[in-house]
Amino acid sequence: MDIRVLRGHQVRALLPMSECIELMHRTMTAVSEGRAVLPLRSVLVMPNGRGMMGNMPGFLADPECFGVKLVSLMPHNKPPQYSSHLGLVLLFESAHGRPVALLDAAEITAIRTAAASGLATRLLARADAGDLALLGAGEQAQSHLAAMLAVRTLRRVRVWARDAGKATAFATAESARHGVAIETSATVQKAVAGADIICTLTKAREPILLGDWLMPGIHLNVVGSSIATAAEIDTAAVVKARFFVDYRDSTIHEGGEYLRALRAQAITPDHILAEIGEVANGSKPGRQSANDVTLYKSLGIAPQDLAAAHYILEQARARGVGQIIEF
Repeated sequence: MDIRVLRGHQVRALLPMSECIELMHRTMTAVSEGRAVLPLRSVLVMPNGRGMMGNMPGFLADPECFGVKLVSLMPHNKPPQYSSHLGLVLLFESAHGRPVALLDAAEITAIRTAAASGLATRLLARADAGDLALLGAGEQAQSHLAAMLAVRTLRRVRVWARDAGKATAFATAESARHGVAIETSATVQKAVAGADIICTLTKAREPILLGDWLMPGIHLNVVGSSIATAAEIDTAAVVKARFFVDYRDSTIHEGGEYLRALRAQAITPDHILAEIGEVANGSKPGRQSANDVTLYKSLGIAPQDLAAAHYILEQARARGVGQIIEF
């Protein structure tokens, strides 16, 4: 039995952002059409707030495969030495249940998460949207900038981070990488003023973005919080928005922003208008007017990892990339 091992730099080379956005379109459509099995992730919480380990199993019908992502979430890790998300995706073929690939989970997570936001932005943001505010200056900010550039022509980009030096370093590096001017903002409110695409990509446990700051017509990708007890945006922002999700069951158990608004009785369960896959396949409407505030709540689901891992494996086989382990 052979397993192909693919390292982070190989994952990056084999999974371009534009390709991953198209892959997420197919994957999220499959999820919403019932062509995937995805139990809720289980999370092991280590003592003293040191970190967590997530276990995300799943099955995908097209392409047919199953597997699991095991990932550690260590909020005190400091890139580039250590990512806050480290782990592995183990992919199995479905005919006989053989494990066929072991892949770097941090790179898959970074790319597929941003690609899903890219899909949501393509489907929900106004066609003329091009003023981007990135809240956060870490790995997801890097990948989300690439995703936003893939789906919209950006005329302005601003970044905010709690650490102003990190925001400055991000602006310098990513401006050079993409050939776009990136400004830094001293506050969240200044960063989002005039923006029509906002990506929240922080480790914030309490809201940093207020609904009062949101102007008509914007689109938000709310990405940073992935547990029920954390929220990057306040209840007023949730109430104001047409609310779309990656997967309903995940949101009603883990979507901190949604659950806060629900507990406050500011919304009802019907506030979730659709999964993004339902918008992608045309069964549910997305943006309905230029003045709508649209919001995509991203929690991340196993089929995204499986689809990415399968695609990478196929590319690796075709190109002869990766280390083959026999056992």
